[in-house]
Amino acid sequence: MGTTMTKKFRRYDQNQSLILPPDIRDWIPEGHLALFVSDTVDELDLSEIYDYYDEERGNPPYDPLMMTKVLTYAYCIGKASSRKIEKSIIDDVPFRYLAAGNFPDFRTISDFRKRHLTRLARLFVQVLRMCKEVGLVKLGKVSLDGMKMGANASLDNNRDYETLCKEEKELERLIEEALKKAIEIDEAEDGIYGKDKRGDELPDGLRNTKERKERLRKAREDLERRQKELHDKYETHMKERAKTEAETGKKVRGRKPNEVPKEPDNDTKRNTTDPESRIMKARQGLVQGYNAQIAVDGESQVIVAYDVVQDENDFHQLPAMLKKIKENLGRLPDMLMADAGYWCEEEIRKFIDDVDLYIATLKDWKQRKALRDGPPPVGRIPKNLSLRDRMERKLLTKRGRRIYKMRGKTVEPVNGQIKDARGFRRFLLRGVEKVKGEFALITTTSNILKLWRHANKAASG
Repeated sequence: MGTTMTKKFRRYDQNQSLILPPDIRDWIPEGHLALFVSDTVDELDLSEIYDYYDEERGNPPYDPLMMTKVLTYAYCIGKASSRKIEKSIIDDVPFRYLAAGNFPDFRTISDFRKRHLTRLARLFVQVLRMCKEVGLVKLGKVSLDGMKMGANASLDNNRDYETLCKEEKELERLIEEALKKAIEIDEAEDGIYGKDKRGDELPDGLRNTKERKERLRKAREDLERRQKELHDKYETHMKERAKTEAETGKKVRGRKPNEVPKEPDNDTKRNTTDPESRIMKARQGLVQGYNAQIAVDGESQVIVAYDVVQDENDFHQLPAMLKKIKENLGRLPDMLMADAGYWCEEEIRKFIDDVDLYIATLKDWKQRKALRDGPPPVGRIPKNLSLRDRMERKLLTKRGRRIYKMRGKTVEPVNGQIKDARGFRRFLLRGVEKVKGEFALITTTSNILKLWRHANKAASG
């Protein structure tokens, strides 16, 4: 028999007593994202959140600084679920470092986010200005784009107006029957056991039924409100048209607008889970969701403005996004690139003298092919060109082609980072105002990641 050789391994003893670093910060390697998030949030003004806790409320709440750090780090790494955050605070060293011995449960985390959503959203500008201070925001070239983000709702839960009314009435009947049955049971039990019940308990299953009826009511009212806006707009237009005809004695040229009824028709639907979300076309097909807008700096990909809208397209988003850029940074960009979804001549005219715009005018493949490899225009610009023709000619020049090509290399990668790298494809919250707040967390942490990478690059020389 040959000689048996004993292999050597590193020491392994689960019962060994360890002397852990006295400073929990030493558990995290230098340059780690958790350290950067902690230091960054320390620099933010959280007074709005602290001011909310202006009086004693039973047990002391968790420190807002700690909660903000945990939530910020979670969104940085694409972990928005409050249940997953609770688990990570127990399991993961970076979260334990940020929580520093605190263990808020998922309900506390969820409530903190909902309660301070608007206040947390305002941190976006603070972080953006940090980016500007370190030279990541130039506003020389800015790219604009929209992406369809899924709502916390299913396409299957869309109903037309007639169905909404029918289901609402049916649930109302079920609620009345359940309440009547509950009263009868209470009276019978009072006779047997005495009047020892509070009398305000909801029967089994009634709570869910009432919640569903409330969602149906909101969806129906949303349809009715939208239809009223369209009807009122039509009525105003027709009055102005009649007034013009009376003053001039001539009929207004053009086709007479189709009459808009007062009640919604059954071609329009609303979602019973999130009535404020909309059915939208995306690359992967139809989604129930919202239209999320971002404008990014062309050099650093820092997000300089964001928004979330219910519009299924980008047709009217250019003015609002330019206004937000100016609000956030004090001025408009020198140059802005956007795809054909933003081409709205009436709105573009408002900014054509203030911003050097490069906006595609057509979505068809012919223009895309021309931008890629068509011959550039030569000679002087003809004086009689329309705004659209001028923009098309501008995009076809060597300079215009080079600048417009940057759009795909700046804003689209940021969309990919949000959706693919960090996994934010749908919102957790419901309602347009809440998803705006949630998207603020997503865009704020996107910029924190840009700051972190910039700091690491500077540190490495």
